[in-house]
Amino acid sequence: KHPVTQEPYIPGSSIKGKMRSQLEKAYGKVRDDGKPCRCGQLDCPVCVLFGAHMNPNAISAPTRIIVRDGYLTDDIRKKYADILLDKGTAYLEAKAENTVNRKTGTADNPRFTERVPEGTEFILNIQLQVFDGDDENFFKNAVKKGLELVEQTYLGGSGSRGYGQVKFYYEITELNY
Repeated sequence: KHPVTQEPYIPGSSIKGKMRSQLEKAYGKVRDDGKPCRCGQLDCPVCVLFGAHMNPNAISAPTRIIVRDGYLTDDIRKKYADILLDKGTAYLEAKAENTVNRKTGTADNPRFTERVPEGTEFILNIQLQVFDGDDENFFKNAVKKGLELVEQTYLGGSGSRGYGQVKFYYEITELNY
């Protein structure tokens, strides 16, 4: 939740990190120690696009992708406005969870988690910095592939329990300087 508005938002770092980890798998760049790729080579699509993790001497620098935080769309704010005013609640739903004791069939460890209701929409901005000698189409395709890989998995925790399913709709706009 945003600390001031208390509205849910998606940190850009969450999207960027999930895209990066999925693309590392797709491009065969997963390190044995489980940490992000840091080779920093110009032929490494992960390091060129996302930066070489903790490698200040990388020749792939600078990072080409910027992922901004995702905020609720105006349409979603309007859709939930009346509901929220009537109930005095937030944009999040509280979901009860527990584990089931296999011997007794009773619920153990009850807990509640907050999640965004299905159908909630956010607007997200991803920017690419393209420099002379860069393959702009490769970067655009890598971002599309990264977003598709996030859609095929999940964003955030508890994905195996059905949380974090996302769908991206996007348009590409060009800014030339």
